[in-house]
Amino acid sequence: MALEMRDKVLLGGAALLAFGAIAGGYLLGDGLKRAKAADRSVTVRGLAEKDVTADLATWSISYSATGFDLPTVRAEIDNNTKELQAYFTGLGFKPGELTPTGAGVNQYLNNGVNNITITQRMLLRTTDIARAEKAVAQQFDLVRRGVTLQEGSGMKYSFTRLNDVKPDMVAAATKDARAAAEQFAKDSGSGVGGIKSATQGYFSIDARDGEGGDGSSDTPYKKVRVVTTVDFYLK
Repeated sequence: MALEMRDKVLLGGAALLAFGAIAGGYLLGDGLKRAKAADRSVTVRGLAEKDVTADLATWSISYSATGFDLPTVRAEIDNNTKELQAYFTGLGFKPGELTPTGAGVNQYLNNGVNNITITQRMLLRTTDIARAEKAVAQQFDLVRRGVTLQEGSGMKYSFTRLNDVKPDMVAAATKDARAAAEQFAKDSGSGVGGIKSATQGYFSIDARDGEGGDGSSDTPYKKVRVVTTVDFYLK
């Protein structure tokens, strides 16, 4: 009788162990399946662009006078400075918007003759973009006034309110990325879940219509662009 009871206990224990192994295997397999499903993702890029107008114009202006006598050359450069100031005042710029940024004197002997060149540098800085464009368009008037600008003098337009447009642009780029992920999911018979990870790209500000940015050909009409990289879960 005792032997029979012992056999029943052993058989019952073996059955429990077998059931536990089966259940454990099922749970392990189901867990791996769910883990594998949770790990499925797709990485896409989203683009956002926005046309903006510059809010700051800076014009680095260089001009010079050359001669053989220092007082005479200095008087010419002083006169050019007065004409330059009169030009911008006539266009309605405030006195503080045009400031000197430096000057240089170069002297050398040529066949025993002393040659003197004085270079003056001025900076126009304004938030009045329309007035700045007018100043560039009419700059030949400076030539009539006897002021010849050196090469490299040109207006540069800048957009300084990037932080104001960043949030909406990042949201738009993320929305664009989700649309791409949804198309991928549709083609593969899946669905798009939440964001697994995301990287905000570099914001670039370029000429809206492809103009150069070398000063003389710069434009106040800009295009802000950002590309985000987003990893979406698939379900």
